[in-house]
Amino acid sequence: MTDVATFDMPAAESVSIIDVPLALPRRLAQGMSGTGNRAKPREKHDFYRSPPSVAQGLLSVERFMGPIHEPACGDGAISQVLEDCGHTVVSEDLIDRGFGAGGVDFLARTRAPGNCPNLVTNPPFALADEFALHALELGYAHICLFARLAWLEGAARHKKLWRKHPPSRIWVFSKRQTLWRGDEPSPGKGGTLAFAWFVWQRGFPGTQMAWLP
Repeated sequence: MTDVATFDMPAAESVSIIDVPLALPRRLAQGMSGTGNRAKPREKHDFYRSPPSVAQGLLSVERFMGPIHEPACGDGAISQVLEDCGHTVVSEDLIDRGFGAGGVDFLARTRAPGNCPNLVTNPPFALADEFALHALELGYAHICLFARLAWLEGAARHKKLWRKHPPSRIWVFSKRQTLWRGDEPSPGKGGTLAFAWFVWQRGFPGTQMAWLP
């Protein structure tokens, strides 16, 4: 691995670490701020499709033991890549999009499904903080959340998330990724943004940051 930056951070205890219901929860409706393309509001349920390169990038640097939980599977973009690589995936979503089990609210879960020690997902950005904190609370051994690099910003978020639960690794995509609205069939001429995988793994305190091709 090259270009790795290591930051000294307080050692943390073992920690472990996404689309929405038929009736849009108030927490999501209030959390949307309409980022990105100003000419068009964000997709109603904050559902954005991801290209295969998103999950492929993660699998090039992370190894998983045991089944993987995908709690915001959407149309299966991430789950299918994981399954194609031989992983067993429990796919769920708050909205039934024809893939996995629909009507399952991850934030209402009181425990991880089955024997899944791993969680991999692209959460609705408006609920990324809640997903991370809830996944940590549920005790997954290996958590990977795909989010905009800008997720690192914000004093309030730093106070409630990053300071208390620093990630083990941050994998930054050197090439900007193109995600598109879930109600559109293809990216079209959509813009690109800086994204990263944020990883929490039990037994790996501190934070390392490196780049994906």
